[in-house]
Amino acid sequence: MAYPANYRYTKEHEWISLDGKIGTIGITDYAQNSLGDIVYVDVPKVGDSVTANNSFGSVESVKAVSDLFSPVSGTVSAVNEELKTSPDKINEAPHETWIIKVELADTADFEKLLDAAAYEKFVSEETGA
Repeated sequence: MAYPANYRYTKEHEWISLDGKIGTIGITDYAQNSLGDIVYVDVPKVGDSVTANNSFGSVESVKAVSDLFSPVSGTVSAVNEELKTSPDKINEAPHETWIIKVELADTADFEKLLDAAAYEKFVSEETGA
């Protein structure tokens, strides 16, 4: 699967797109594929703070529970309420299904993340593919 070029990525397999100071965060196709069928998503509340590289919630699948790590620091401005009843949307469209939106404290955080080519290289090295 091609990773959207306008997104940035973490080595923990989250993606973020940026619109002004608002970052939209989800998990990559590689992450959802590794997890299997997602059955529950635990997320912070609007107004909560998140810190770059720290856990902000978790994704539960039939295989395991995995922490979600914020690619940036800031304040949660929106939560994808649809995931409460349909967490499997992440499996169906991982790069279109967002989990939270964050107002970035510093947009420079975005620039420090992996671009699509670097992320694809990281995944291929990690999987040996």
